Amino acid sequence: MLLMPNKDWHWEFNEAYGQLSISLGSEMEFLTPYKAKLLIPDALSNSEFCVEHAKFYIAMLERLPKILKLSDAAIVQTALNATAAHFLLKPQMPKSWFFETSNECVYSEVGKLFNLKCNGESVLVMVVDDSLQASTVMILSHNCQLTESKLLQQFDTIKVMHDRLQPMRRMPAKQVVAA
Repeated sequence: MLLMPNKDWHWEFNEAYGQLSISLGSEMEFLTPYKAKLLIPDALSNSEFCVEHAKFYIAMLERLPKILKLSDAAIVQTALNATAAHFLLKPQMPKSWFFETSNECVYSEVGKLFNLKCNGESVLVMVVDDSLQASTVMILSHNCQLTESKLLQQFDTIKVMHDRLQPMRRMPAKQVVAA
């Protein structure tokens, strides 16, 4: 069952875990992976899950099952994390040097899937914010090893220039497993 937003939903910073969360009513809280240092100042206090957030979240709920084989729980988790990333993360500078350049020009848009190639591995990502020359992407693969000491986990974000986005040749063969 997919969770639909209502007037009781709101963002709050969970001090116990040091992460952004969304209260889904009096008895349910969803914890995002996003720590304070990644968040805009407004995300560190209670704020409403506004109509714009709800529209983005619902668009993700509708799009995700069409592009990935996911359980309902994983769809909700991915959509909530994408919404948080789109609206509440600080802007990032591109870190394209970690990834191989693509041989093809792509059109980036929010919700679109791409691969990034890093250290010979292909990583599945989804665009959560885009601009003229770069996109902020959310890692959908289990992780992405950037260097020996730097690892991105599922749902972490990174901004890359569009020339690093590798087009999807076909739908991902394996199911994405949300944590």
